[in-house]
Amino acid sequence: MDIDTTLLAISFLVIALIYAAVGQAGASGYIAAMGLAGFAPLAMKTTALSLNLLVAAIGTALFLRGGRLSWRNVWPFAILGFPFSMLGGAVQLPESVYFPLVGIVLILSALQMARTVFRNSSATPEMSATPPFAAALATGAIIGFVSGTTGTGGGVFLAPIILSMNWGTARQTAATTAVYNLMNSAAALAGAYAAWDHIPAALPIWLVAVAAGGSVGAYIGSRFLSDRWLRGILALLLMASGIKLVW
Repeated sequence: MDIDTTLLAISFLVIALIYAAVGQAGASGYIAAMGLAGFAPLAMKTTALSLNLLVAAIGTALFLRGGRLSWRNVWPFAILGFPFSMLGGAVQLPESVYFPLVGIVLILSALQMARTVFRNSSATPEMSATPPFAAALATGAIIGFVSGTTGTGGGVFLAPIILSMNWGTARQTAATTAVYNLMNSAAALAGAYAAWDHIPAALPIWLVAVAAGGSVGAYIGSRFLSDRWLRGILALLLMASGIKLVW
């Protein structure tokens, strides 16, 4: 195992730990790390989706075990999210479009998430509203296609929308996005089957690393972190990843 593989394994472990604590699977972080390492877009996309799929599965299992998961909050987003993610997974973007597109969307998501952190707590409703069915369908479809195209899994885009629209608490949102990441990553990876030969040979090593980090992170996030901490950590992660990809 060479030094680059080892360094990426360590980076992926840390990324998975932090992201899993807020219900995310880490795809945007993996993409940022691979971008710094000079990976080509197709290798980044397929590798990130593979790692995302495993961490999302771990997160879903732990949130479910901790009683944090409500399927009623998930399925309206997933109905169209799954097929549109598969469609997006089949799209291959050139590098000149891929990096700026992902970076800009992540930065905008970070700003929106930060707004929910710093708003007056007294103005925050104690109860969340059920998302309108049509709006959830459209949101799931759009995010599914964008996330499938970019290889980001979808949770990083869905979480700020759910919180800003008061469709769930931060902890409910973390559980919902974990499942959404799982389903959309599987769909996008299936859609990108033509690019599977771009997956690096070191993927099994990196899967072990993210499994370890994701397990610890999901355990912490499902039991101990407050709603405000969940939002704040996710906003910082989104902003850092977005800036790295744009610049």
